[in-house]
Amino acid sequence: MIKIRVPGTSGNLGPGFDTVGMAFQLYNYLTFDILSSGLQIEISGEGEDELSRVEDNIVYQAALQVFNRVNFQPQGLKIIQDNSIPMSRGLGSSASSIVGGMVGANLISGGHLTKEEILKMAVDMEGHPDNVTPALMGGVTASVKGVQEVDYIKILPPGELHAIVAIPDFHLSTNVARQVIPARVDRGDAVFNIGRTSVMIGALMEGNLPLFGKMMEDRLHQPYRMSLIPGIKKVFSGAKEAGALSVAISGAGPTIIAFVVDHEEKVALAMQDAFLSEGIPCRTLDLYPDAEGTVLIRD
Repeated sequence: MIKIRVPGTSGNLGPGFDTVGMAFQLYNYLTFDILSSGLQIEISGEGEDELSRVEDNIVYQAALQVFNRVNFQPQGLKIIQDNSIPMSRGLGSSASSIVGGMVGANLISGGHLTKEEILKMAVDMEGHPDNVTPALMGGVTASVKGVQEVDYIKILPPGELHAIVAIPDFHLSTNVARQVIPARVDRGDAVFNIGRTSVMIGALMEGNLPLFGKMMEDRLHQPYRMSLIPGIKKVFSGAKEAGALSVAISGAGPTIIAFVVDHEEKVALAMQDAFLSEGIPCRTLDLYPDAEGTVLIRD
């Protein structure tokens, strides 16, 4: 029996659409055990009333890809999911399930695949690397999906940087959030995002947090997704006025992420009040970056 820990993530980080993400100390725990026959899936925590407990479970589907790749056929399998990452909120729940399923399956079948091989398989299954890469590797990652592999860099952000996430009480699927983004973009908007993504990564590498915050503006996805999140402009302005370095939609939303070094309680309260002004209950979490990614915690 093995047990692993997988972090939640925030994708895009403003201008880094589909390429940049950060892992946080918000975890799902997955336990895998070989049985004599059958499939057993137990789920507690986030999604326990929604997630499938049969063959179409996403963790099992991810595990099955690894088993097929390494030609391992267990007679039976038990998976226990203890989830703390909210579902369909823009905090990487699907990426954590895919990564966790593949890492767990690789370990229990003998550890034949490298991290880089698992990363490529996970990105192929998820479709884009901005959540998968930090979920597996930890830290802040910038990733590019190639034909044969996923190229990435990993940055460990300054220790004082953390994030207040405001999680409104409604779901927003990634598919819906993608449908509102136009198929073609203006060249000026593309240049705007390329420049800010480049400087944002450099600012993190240098530990220049004011510049990091300044570079988190976006023109490729956030302007179109704002219509899907009531009160978002109030949340953005409230967090900034309360002292946040920067504010962005976390992943596809509807969670809003505000990066801070201080004023945590003030920022959290401002974001809650902004959502409540639209009649939307909201909870907040104070999250620090995760440096390790997916790790084995019991063998």
